[in-house]
Amino acid sequence: MDCGKLAELLFPDIKESPEDYEARYPARTLPAGAWVTRLGPSPTGFVHLGNLYVAFANERLAHQSGGVFFLRIEDTDSKRETPGAAEAVIRALDHYGLRFDEGVTVAGESGAYGPYRQSDRKDIYRCFAKRLVSEGRAYPCFLTNAELDAIRAEQEAAGLTPGLYGDRAAHRSLPLEAVRRRIESGESYVIRLRARDDAASSFTIKDGIRGTLTMPVNTMDIVLLKTDGMPTYHFAHVTDEHLMRTTHVIRGEEWISSLPVHIALFEALGLTPPIYCHTAVLMKSEGKTKRKLSKRKDPESSLAYYREAGYHPLAVREYLLTILNSDFEEWRAENPEADTDTFTFTTDKMSRSGILFDADKLNDVSKDVLLRIPAAALAAFLADWAAESGRPEASLLRSDLRYLERILDIGRHDANPRKDLAYGAQILAFIGYFYDALFRAEDAFPENVPRADVPKLLGGYLESYDCKDDRAAWFERVRVLAEANGYAAKPKDFKKNPDLYKGHVGDVSTVIRIALTGRQNSPDLWEIQRILGEARTRARIAGAIEAEIAAR
Repeated sequence: MDCGKLAELLFPDIKESPEDYEARYPARTLPAGAWVTRLGPSPTGFVHLGNLYVAFANERLAHQSGGVFFLRIEDTDSKRETPGAAEAVIRALDHYGLRFDEGVTVAGESGAYGPYRQSDRKDIYRCFAKRLVSEGRAYPCFLTNAELDAIRAEQEAAGLTPGLYGDRAAHRSLPLEAVRRRIESGESYVIRLRARDDAASSFTIKDGIRGTLTMPVNTMDIVLLKTDGMPTYHFAHVTDEHLMRTTHVIRGEEWISSLPVHIALFEALGLTPPIYCHTAVLMKSEGKTKRKLSKRKDPESSLAYYREAGYHPLAVREYLLTILNSDFEEWRAENPEADTDTFTFTTDKMSRSGILFDADKLNDVSKDVLLRIPAAALAAFLADWAAESGRPEASLLRSDLRYLERILDIGRHDANPRKDLAYGAQILAFIGYFYDALFRAEDAFPENVPRADVPKLLGGYLESYDCKDDRAAWFERVRVLAEANGYAAKPKDFKKNPDLYKGHVGDVSTVIRIALTGRQNSPDLWEIQRILGEARTRARIAGAIEAEIAAR
């Protein structure tokens, strides 16, 4: 067969050659050793933790090497696409600080190697497919789904590997006129790769994370272009990585099985493949076993989960770095205040086996990260998150950001700073008592304090309270109040002679704490009163006295 004529029959409208595209997308001018990486999500509307996990690795390795990190939307499967999903992906990644140097943006595209949506690159793929057909490396296949199913059933019955290869690829050698007649009669067809027949052969490739991999060569006549002329993922991937000059493809280990196909396509096109780096998958403990984190079963697999809960993006980013590079935590211990961008990220510190996602560890990391964020910035984040999430508390928070800042700053500068809050929803639940509209009496007064003493102690406190007192003077007044009502001024005095006292000063301060916060446990009580202010402090105490008297 004259393969050149076959190529013209199949692609009469394609006038450009691969060389034309090579000239249009030349090798990038970058520093020696610079990496060019990309993220290529499908616009399905679901952005999962694995996307972000891989994205951070791509971003760090590109930017720290002086290279380029770009965003390509892989939208060749229109059946899976959700309207507005691409924009949702972009916004989700932007929330977590992913900085793309070029590619798709909400406002359009930026960069010299576009289009960056695969659906807009159709003619490029058809051009390269035409070249393969002209060289006898690809051919049109008219087999119907029913015929393909019959071939598969026959192969499975015979114990053979299912797929189109060898003598099962009946349309490999269709005469040119037969192809013409089928096309003119309106039969649909795909373009398939003419694979090698040496099933016993293998190839070796060096993975940037896993080292040397040896795998069998591809022997399947895979589809390159579908019946609508759009490429399959594999063909678009190979063509785009070459023309966009990607140097390293960092992706999940589930793509390792696709390597034979990708290497076969690079070989057929006469192109040099990028360096592949296959990351370990995220795992989850389930009883005594581990399984892959599932976007269908596990809500924490979705980035929306962290945004709705109110995790700060820097906390999620830092947690992912702890599981991406094994030496990150050691670096953080030595550089407690450093920006994570100054950490040297390497593929040789990336795990080759399943990585356990640990929600408790995420919370621990988040507590440390929040402590490093200035209170003013944290207050702004919390208020914005509450508004974005439609939380009813949003208007309260936004009404006085300085007040919120003071609340969040409690205990952050102590010798042993408070680190007990990890995310927005938890913070709101914790600080609610600072707002009258959210205040609730959650805990009862201590059982060892007689009920008759509660209004008496609170009344005495209200009479002696002076908002100008420093911490020492304030606590001395509480001691005097305790002694005047039969409570030890010091816990150790009560411990030595429990029969002489009703309790100790700690019990008295707990009564005051519950009246002011509704809880037995809270940060420094003197600091809380300073933030509440005199009027609110007195109103809370008076309200607690009234409620206690009314409850009798």
